[in-house]
Amino acid sequence: MDTSGAAPVIEALLPKGVRSRQLSARTWLIGVLLCQADGRPAHLTRVHEALVGLAEADRARLGVTKDWRAGPHLLTYRQTWSTTTLVHAVLAQGRPDGGPSKLAQDLADALLGASVPAWAAQLSASLAVDWTDLESFARPPVPDIRPSADPEASWGHRKGNGPGQKDELYYGYYLSAATMVNDEGGADVPELVRRATLSSCELDPVPAFVPVLAHMAAAGAAIGDVLADSGYAHRVAHHWALPLRAMGAKLVMDLHPADRGPRGTFGGAICGNGNLYCPAVPPALLGLGPLGRDASAKDVAGHDQKTEELAHYKLSRISADDKDGYHRVTCPATAGKLRCPARPASMALSHQRPSVLSLPEGPPTCCTQQTLTVPPEVNAKTAQKHDYPSAAWRKSYARRTAVERSYSTIKDPASNDISRGWCRLMGLTPLFVFVTCCLVVRNLRALDAFEARRAEQARRGAAGLAPKCRRRRRRTLGDLVGAPP
Repeated sequence: MDTSGAAPVIEALLPKGVRSRQLSARTWLIGVLLCQADGRPAHLTRVHEALVGLAEADRARLGVTKDWRAGPHLLTYRQTWSTTTLVHAVLAQGRPDGGPSKLAQDLADALLGASVPAWAAQLSASLAVDWTDLESFARPPVPDIRPSADPEASWGHRKGNGPGQKDELYYGYYLSAATMVNDEGGADVPELVRRATLSSCELDPVPAFVPVLAHMAAAGAAIGDVLADSGYAHRVAHHWALPLRAMGAKLVMDLHPADRGPRGTFGGAICGNGNLYCPAVPPALLGLGPLGRDASAKDVAGHDQKTEELAHYKLSRISADDKDGYHRVTCPATAGKLRCPARPASMALSHQRPSVLSLPEGPPTCCTQQTLTVPPEVNAKTAQKHDYPSAAWRKSYARRTAVERSYSTIKDPASNDISRGWCRLMGLTPLFVFVTCCLVVRNLRALDAFEARRAEQARRGAAGLAPKCRRRRRRTLGDLVGAPP
């Protein structure tokens, strides 16, 4: 709490009365954190119980117990409710626009930033981002009958649990988070939530989360790979891809089915899956999609072979992006990746490389020029770090599940469960404060587990034992058939 520096800022904005308040903003925030650390629901009665349940010395140090004229006075629930109302009023300053106020977002950034120690933040610059549902305790409005007790909430879509149910409606908010993952080829890191925000379902959660990441980058945090699903990749380039690239991020995304395959041309080259390809590329290769979950080893090998062949037709970069986002590419035959009659020197290459059998009529610019300057608007939405859907992309994109695990830990009925009824306060600001504290507690648990695993590995290494491997828990149908009766 003290590392974040958030409490003095809030305390300075709270109204001053004739008599000083017994419960300060710092102690109130500590009570909210204690409430979540105990796995209790985000109710004010639970916050009050967490504070009055402390040891006597801690109560005196935090101001939970104070000396009044009539003697020691223990904090009451009414005082907890009063400070809560004042803090939420300060954090919700301004007209509601579907997102948190700047002060509320700064509070969340400060708390989450303080929960990530400096040594952990330096382990990786890669982030996995996603949004999830956060249902309001209020009932939705009924037209012409009654309004909702939470006017800032709205109808949203989430994945349904019914058989064959694609999605379902709920009344509440979108919670967006960015979880730290290991860099490509790097060691394991604690999967800590670096940033989060809450927005009404009336707002698109993708552009609503971009300013949060931009503020994080402006604060000096390095942003490397950013992993996102097709819900982010399908957005307008100005709402996601372009701002992230301007921050220096390298996108690793699953493309939406509507964005896969050929999507126009530039200089005669085919725009497909975020790259530029030779006009003579076989159409079947451009139609490759990602592997299914039930793909066999044979299917994986065949798929990877086709993506490797497709890479031979890709125009090769010969320069990095300049300050304006422009870069230069050259013909794959000039780069020595395939044989083409339009480039006589390439015909001396080995026949193991693909060969262009028929040239396009009227040679396009990409076939007549040695190089081609590509502006940033070409493949602006789909360009990413790895060729889609190659084996390198598949391995890199697999790290995105870290953000799903972050959400699963705060939706666990055994500890913190942010389903409906978890917090009964109305409005975006109260929910945002409580869910931020829940994520902070979740980060501390992840750090404890990571340090325990690292200590166990060090102990086994000092004892000359092999690293402890995870036990295989899944039993296939073949295992059951081959098992003795």
